[in-house]
Amino acid sequence: MREVVGNIWDYHAKGHWVGITTNAVTKENGEAVMGRGIALQAAQRFPLLARQLGAKLRHDGNHVYAWPDYRLFTFPTKRHWQNPSPLALIEQSAVELTALIDQGTIQAPIVIPRPGCGNGQLDWKDVGPVLAKIWNDRFLVITQS
Repeated sequence: MREVVGNIWDYHAKGHWVGITTNAVTKENGEAVMGRGIALQAAQRFPLLARQLGAKLRHDGNHVYAWPDYRLFTFPTKRHWQNPSPLALIEQSAVELTALIDQGTIQAPIVIPRPGCGNGQLDWKDVGPVLAKIWNDRFLVITQS
């Protein structure tokens, strides 16, 4: 795992896959709740994503999903958007993401913001070591410049 500083969408423009931190909540209209941070940015850039993710959440649950047409993957950090991120869910998502890369579903390197460290209320000093045990240099964790 490497840490980088920059704009995640600049990496996306260069062809990298980008991780969108998400939760498991869907609205009455079927769309996933994507109201803050990188999830909101992705929903604004890709208008169909909230509905597509909502369908996956309702059918298959809160897991990592690949969106090849967008070069995006969703990375669950919360069960409900109002609650803090559980570290165990971030660890589970990291393992699922690694499996998708190993299978060739998602092409590395990938870029993701520090999962659970914004609206999820976790500290990077707690999350970083958990991810470092799972991820190698195919994973770029980005902070804004």
